Amino acid sequence: MNTKTNLTHVERVGAHSHIRGLGLDGELNPRKVSEGMVGQGKARKAAGLILEMIKQGQIAGRAILIAGEPGTGKTAIAMAMAQELGKDTPFTMLAASEIFSLEMSKTEALTQAFRRSIGVKINEETEIIEGEVVEIQIDRAMDGSEGKSGKITMKTTDMETVYELGQKLIDALQKEKVQAKDIITIDKVSGKVTRLGRSLASTGDYDAMGSNTNYVRTPEGELQKHKEVVHTVSLHEIDVINSRQQGFLALFSGDTGEIKPEVREQIDTKVAEWREEGKAEMQPGVLFIDEVHMLDIECFSFLNRALESDMAPILVMASNRGHTKIRGTDFTSPHGMPIDLLDRTLIISTEPYSKEDLATIIDLRCTEEDVEMDDSAKQLLTMVAESTSLRYAIQMITASALVASKRKAPEVGMEDVRRVYELFVDVKRSSQFLTDYQGQFMFNDTNNAVESEDAMKDDNN
Repeated sequence: MNTKTNLTHVERVGAHSHIRGLGLDGELNPRKVSEGMVGQGKARKAAGLILEMIKQGQIAGRAILIAGEPGTGKTAIAMAMAQELGKDTPFTMLAASEIFSLEMSKTEALTQAFRRSIGVKINEETEIIEGEVVEIQIDRAMDGSEGKSGKITMKTTDMETVYELGQKLIDALQKEKVQAKDIITIDKVSGKVTRLGRSLASTGDYDAMGSNTNYVRTPEGELQKHKEVVHTVSLHEIDVINSRQQGFLALFSGDTGEIKPEVREQIDTKVAEWREEGKAEMQPGVLFIDEVHMLDIECFSFLNRALESDMAPILVMASNRGHTKIRGTDFTSPHGMPIDLLDRTLIISTEPYSKEDLATIIDLRCTEEDVEMDDSAKQLLTMVAESTSLRYAIQMITASALVASKRKAPEVGMEDVRRVYELFVDVKRSSQFLTDYQGQFMFNDTNNAVESEDAMKDDNN
């Protein structure tokens, strides 16, 4: 028997793919379990307050640090903030170590990240033709050439007009598969044709229309209308378009390279003019830098200065370090960051999850990864998360499901979790193994290993 599988949509399950938002009510109070978020009530409420200020335009050029030990949901809170802000607010996410691997200077990489996080809403007024298509006539050339001409009859509830068609407009109509009784718009400047749907008057016709057909009312008033269009682009996109010969196509090639300061100055001046004329408005977004302690003193100095700019975004950082050396110096500081930057930062602290929270998170991840697991197996995974780490326990879910499928079990049981626990060791057991068999490894340095373990304990304390 042949079995055919039709894959129409494949979605990868990531570490934070279950996050839908911060899970707050109308008064910014955290719900116990909501939108994929569990626990961390104080941190979520603090993030919610920051979001409200961002949406109301009351905050810009500020720095927020989400600090806590590994596995306490720092990145999850940042992802939830991005979900809450929506598509209209720019949100740029990067890991601090990326700055050192790009083929450009550190300050240029940070400048581009800053300008990606600042949106410009450009208001344009354009003239369109909007109505219902009554009839389309296309005439081909008698000599067999590819030239085409024709006419289109369009109407509203108040009037009906015939328009001449050229080659470009005919191609646009054919591309959109426009036919009689469709509601369309035609941009008179660019010639772009947009098909809005079918006329409600055609609902009784026996046309071969699909179930997803969108029916709309026939427009009223004049066919030709003035419409205000809002485009949201980032400052970095404007930089790239104006600094490369290929212009807009440079955004898709990814070859942005370093951009000259003169280009940015000209763009800032032009954007300032648009703002004064009412043609544009600024939309400060969010720049999230994970593992911020990986930046060096030069990067921190740049951030300190950049935050004083009039067009700075909201800078959200995350760190899991305690007292440690600032990279590039011999000075020790909280979270591995300079004191002067910390002093101007709002710090949101995360706390270790309770046993109840761990159980809820594991249950959510089982649902997200589409894994059937009995209660005893979930309890065992919760114990593993308590004794080792939440990240290790979450990674065991899919592996346990594969073990269960090999024995053709309908759901994951305790024996499957135990089997995976035996096959894949956590950090503590791996460290103990190295200690027990250190003499059999090459280039073994026991003293440095002990010192690093002590340092990790000091950081966590």
